[in-house]
Amino acid sequence: MQLTNKDIITKIHLIISVCIVVPVSFFYGFNQSSQFDIHLDTIDEHNFFKAIMGLYLGFSILWIIGVFKVNYFKIALITNMIFMLGLGFGRLLSLTLDGVPTFGYQFGTFAELFLGFYGLWVLLSHHTTTNT
Repeated sequence: MQLTNKDIITKIHLIISVCIVVPVSFFYGFNQSSQFDIHLDTIDEHNFFKAIMGLYLGFSILWIIGVFKVNYFKIALITNMIFMLGLGFGRLLSLTLDGVPTFGYQFGTFAELFLGFYGLWVLLSHHTTTNT
């Protein structure tokens, strides 16, 4: 499969998202304290983070499908945009209400907002003019 410049511009954020979200999902699911200041005490807390892991992996699968299958591209684009902007704005709310988190979460906020707005830009400027 040969990627064109248009493919790279319209799909790179999906690939970047998968490369970030998949590893983070496994840290959330199995080893939170190794990368984050998170220490789970109850089975319910472990269950919650494994559910988050599953959610992250499920969306990542959809984004991968969207990169390779034209019929799934728009839904991959929209879900990625909502996923990233939802996380980013939630983190901004936490920053305002709870205070400044560790650097990793600060960087995550920037990256999620960037990827979400990039997806919005792709949706509005590229996908509306042609069917990818």
